[in-house]
Amino acid sequence: MRGLVRSKFMPILTTVVGSYPTPNWLFGATSRLTLRDAVMVVLKTQELAGIDVIADGELNRFDPSHPETNGMIDYFVTRMEGIRSRFSVTDIDQFRKDAGLTYRTDPAGIVMGTIGEGVLNLPRDYEFTKGLTEKPLKFTCTGPHMLTKVLTDRHYGRREKVAMAIAGVLRAQMERIGAEIVQIDEANISGHPEDREWALEAINHVLEGIRGTRAVHICFGNYGGQTIQKGFWRDLMPFLNGLKVDHLVLEFARRGQDEIHAFHDLDPKIGLGLGVVDIKDNGIEPAEVIASRIEHAERALGAGRVKYIHPDCGFWMLQRSVADGKMRALVAGRNLFEGRS
Repeated sequence: MRGLVRSKFMPILTTVVGSYPTPNWLFGATSRLTLRDAVMVVLKTQELAGIDVIADGELNRFDPSHPETNGMIDYFVTRMEGIRSRFSVTDIDQFRKDAGLTYRTDPAGIVMGTIGEGVLNLPRDYEFTKGLTEKPLKFTCTGPHMLTKVLTDRHYGRREKVAMAIAGVLRAQMERIGAEIVQIDEANISGHPEDREWALEAINHVLEGIRGTRAVHICFGNYGGQTIQKGFWRDLMPFLNGLKVDHLVLEFARRGQDEIHAFHDLDPKIGLGLGVVDIKDNGIEPAEVIASRIEHAERALGAGRVKYIHPDCGFWMLQRSVADGKMRALVAGRNLFEGRS
């Protein structure tokens, strides 16, 4: 059956979620020239692996003084106007009381005034990368729900107002980015479906400003290589169906596919991106395992339902040799499933 079941459907595309292990030479030598060299290596590595839609490895956001989140959070909030990034003991105590983020000891910032773009310049990051490859390019951006949850608010009084302020900044920048795919990353909503209403309003405001294909990545966390959030995909279905998105980028390899049947309730207009590579395990999946994961999902949901396959999350916690092997396996597994030579 493999290779025949999808004969009348568009091929499944391979992609990455975003981050890539930081090349050693960037530590202590983060000039624009060395950064350009590193981004070129990341792009070329993905090209050679056969990845269809590639990304810059999020190296534009690399901060050697805070590698734990590889720039997913601090890069954004420390550049926005109205957010203070130095904290008192009282600030930290308040954050620990209300954040619901037990894996972080400190807030990413304190909202002290009206949030503005400040010196955040995501279009510049995209322009820096786009001239280094001719392949379809994905640009990633941490979403307003995730960023709101790591802040302590002393100005707006309500989290939804903070989220919409952040969403306004992000949307204005997304409108200037011409990547084939723009992906909004949300790694906290998976454990907090109760935030659905205000999270949807803010995330959709950003999505509506995207010029290319709209994607949203949701996983259950990868902080220091650990799963952070607890929850079930079925509880997120109202949230997922409310997104103004073209496709989702979801974690399945680590969690297993026992929950795949919940996606019968996903709006069929929303494409499914299937996580088939475990980024919390150094083992490189055989092509047969990846092909079987695709086959299981399509047998459960229907042929043609899977639009993309990818790792569960970013590669930043792995050794480069492991990440590279997993990307090659991703392509080999897709090819095996589709009957490609």
